[in-house]
Amino acid sequence: MPRPTRAQRAAIAQRRADAVELRLAGADPLTVGRKLAADPALNSDRIAYPLGYGHELYAKGRPAPDEETLIRSVNRDITEALEQRIASSQADVEALRALEDARLDRLFLVAYRRAVRDGELPAIDRALRIMERRARLRGLDRPLRTEISGQDGGPIEVTDATADELAALIALTDPDAERGGQ
Repeated sequence: MPRPTRAQRAAIAQRRADAVELRLAGADPLTVGRKLAADPALNSDRIAYPLGYGHELYAKGRPAPDEETLIRSVNRDITEALEQRIASSQADVEALRALEDARLDRLFLVAYRRAVRDGELPAIDRALRIMERRARLRGLDRPLRTEISGQDGGPIEVTDATADELAALIALTDPDAERGGQ
């Protein structure tokens, strides 16, 4: 299958954004699939949604996708859209973290010079506070001990858990889990 053109990628991105918005508004995946279907006979608005669900079939004059296929397509689109939003947010956070780190560098230089040159206790305290803030920002400080317990301090009871749920529990108790064991 040839790579989509820029216009097609934009239309697909718009379809994904519309799917997320409809789900956020409370529409179930099948309703979303029908609302954003390419085939006017299937589309709940009776229009051909540009590069909507089943557009490959509609372009070839073939029958529209069944309900199960629509649901899978909607869920796949929503997952992809949300993953892209998360990746974009993480990039934004990293850029902001770098900016804050640079600001702390500038502030630390002033406080450090005064602390070393004049031995002023307030300047020393300020330098230490900046160092503490930088350590939190960079994740240098680790808790000495983390303990998670169940109700009334008892053990946590786990009867049925998916791999994702177990991974989430491990991430809560293991400070190295988020950094890949570093």
